[in-house]
Amino acid sequence: MSLKHKNEYRRSIDDYQTAAPVRRRIGLYWILAALRIALTFASQTGYIHPDEFFQSIEVISGDHFDIDVYKPWEFNATFPIRSIFIPQVVVGFPYAILNRLSPYTFHFLDLSLKRPYFFVLFPRLFMCALSFLSDYFLYKICCIYGQNYRVRLVTYASSYVMLTYATRTLSNSIELVLTAALLYFVSRCMAYSEKVVWQSDYLSEKYSEATTTVDRVKYYKLRALLPSHSLNDCFVLATITVIGIFNRPTFIAFAFVPIFFWLQRGLNSKSVGFRDFHIRMFVFILCGLPAAMFFILVDSFYFGYLTMGEIGQLEIGINNFVVTPVNFLKYNANVKNLETHGLHPRFLHFLVNIPLLFNVLGIIGLLTLVKMIRSGLKAQWLHLPRLQSIVGLMTFTFVVPVALLSLFPHQEPRFIIPVLFPLVFLYAPELNQVPSLDIVRRYVNDDVNSETCSPVKSTEYKSRKLILWYVSNLLLALFYAFAHQGGVLPLTSYITTELKAKPHLTHVHLYTSYSYSLPTALLQLRNTRRTYRSSSNHKYKLTQDFHLYEQGSKPLPWVFNIIARRIRDCEEKFVVNKLPYRLYYALPASAINEFAELSSNNSHLFRFHVVKTFYPHISVEKLPSLHSLGVLGHSLSSWSDGVFSSIVATAKNVYEYVEQFRLVLLKIEYLVPESKQNIRN
Repeated sequence: MSLKHKNEYRRSIDDYQTAAPVRRRIGLYWILAALRIALTFASQTGYIHPDEFFQSIEVISGDHFDIDVYKPWEFNATFPIRSIFIPQVVVGFPYAILNRLSPYTFHFLDLSLKRPYFFVLFPRLFMCALSFLSDYFLYKICCIYGQNYRVRLVTYASSYVMLTYATRTLSNSIELVLTAALLYFVSRCMAYSEKVVWQSDYLSEKYSEATTTVDRVKYYKLRALLPSHSLNDCFVLATITVIGIFNRPTFIAFAFVPIFFWLQRGLNSKSVGFRDFHIRMFVFILCGLPAAMFFILVDSFYFGYLTMGEIGQLEIGINNFVVTPVNFLKYNANVKNLETHGLHPRFLHFLVNIPLLFNVLGIIGLLTLVKMIRSGLKAQWLHLPRLQSIVGLMTFTFVVPVALLSLFPHQEPRFIIPVLFPLVFLYAPELNQVPSLDIVRRYVNDDVNSETCSPVKSTEYKSRKLILWYVSNLLLALFYAFAHQGGVLPLTSYITTELKAKPHLTHVHLYTSYSYSLPTALLQLRNTRRTYRSSSNHKYKLTQDFHLYEQGSKPLPWVFNIIARRIRDCEEKFVVNKLPYRLYYALPASAINEFAELSSNNSHLFRFHVVKTFYPHISVEKLPSLHSLGVLGHSLSSWSDGVFSSIVATAKNVYEYVEQFRLVLLKIEYLVPESKQNIRN
């Protein structure tokens, strides 16, 4: 290959020159898309994180239904750190539809939509629809730059992040869609500006080379006729950025790279200079002001900082406005506040969370990052992506947000799910036996030997990676969709039924251990904040007859003593005030033996029996005991005593171990002394 051809080929690779993509069959993608929808409709018992309820459903359901809810501290009116508008759209809009449909479904189908299943389903369907926007943006970027969209769409749709996280009401899932939108509009502007700038430079060169006035006028007019490109999509990009920041202020980390690439388009040409860069920045800020003012006004009205009466009387000051992203940053700037949520090592995102979320793709991305750092230290600049190329945009959108978020000591995997988008665009061909960008670039630079480029070896290696990708994502999808804290939502549905069926005035007490918080909105508790006026014009406040005590990871002896005190108090109220009660305790099956042992040592306090079990339920806080596995090993080692008996013993041990992956609901009953038994009866 000649030097001229190499340079031309290298430029086409680095810039992903726009070309019409080859039409490809994407049948597998549609199957995976249907799977995403089916999993949304399925009763997914998996509980990824409390924020999927307590920053969305738990906040909004009380505004749309006459039920009692627990609004988390993030939405406390005294110091709100979360904007209310995004949850009102994501949850409030589906709930408005549910409210409209509910009378018709009840009348014609005898089906009530005001049940826990539909309370969860409607917002998740909305999130599922939003998630497909990111698929569309990925497809359009591939079309703009003439890339293989099939392998990328299939890889994207087969990720367990899209099958589970993307359909949940998590602010991070919205962040994923907004990041994809930013990358699409920025990449479109980059491709368009690339064409216009190239034509402008070409005409400028022809103008300077022209020898006659007629030619100069012709090239001058042609250059003047070129379309404007400097401020394309500025308002859209600014609005998306503001929406992302008010949804979750950490969106700044994800928006930084795309916006920078949009600002510096064409700076390497003669027709664009730093003056254009500063003009774009100034106009971008102006375009973001309307959206920012809208969010500030909505939050100020919702949290009670601003009222129509104050506006009418012109009694408005700076204290009448609340800027939730500023409050968010103030709160997280204090390390003591982060300690309450857990502190993690700074490297957790890179070494743990990226492989956990993106497995093979994440590892490929990290290895590529190491190679890039090594090339930069060796001054091998041709091995690095060009700053104004789509490869550079996607690479830095993967690296920079993770690096910025790693500065904060509180790190959870869901914080970085938006980087799935650039990872898929960059490295999906590595999984699907398609020549990747890195291999072609190394070929251009003549630094790949024949052994590395061996088609047989490369195909076998990619086949193993592809199998690992599908297997790991399938297992993780099943884990997060159905097993992780999988007993909490069925328990909530059971308690909801119990509250509706219980006798009047009976108080229900529920203790939980080693499980996530129950979404109280799904319990559909009657609204205790309302007052009712009787015929004698006296006000009576509606009493609450459900009590929830979440014990988290407190030691079982501690919880046992608390339950013992509670049941004594309940029994005393029953004897004195004739106030009936029911007391339940939900805990993982792996903790049952310890709780039973505590009960046997204190047999005079109370007794219990299993009311219901919910399977599967995996609680990382209380994993099943490995004792069964030890017994299993002993059973296998004793096969010489009898094959059949060993098989039976092994099967029994495996069954006992699997049975520990359950959530058990116990009913606690007061052990009445014999001297008082006759009086009670």
